[in-house]
Amino acid sequence: MNYLRFTQYAYLLAGILFALDAFVKWQSHQSYTISGLFAAVCIFLFFFRRNFAKKFDDQNKKT
Repeated sequence: MNYLRFTQYAYLLAGILFALDAFVKWQSHQSYTISGLFAAVCIFLFFFRRNFAKKFDDQNKKT
């Protein structure tokens, strides 16, 4: 279960990379909606996974 701590940061890294890609495409007047959407989803998943991992750790500490 230790891998969940690392996957949340993989989502954050992917979100940052997609956000940078969307910004570059926006500056060059290309379509950036897909990259922006992926960035938003990845950043949401980072916070979701982090919250889930904290709940899981709290549950293990109680038992």
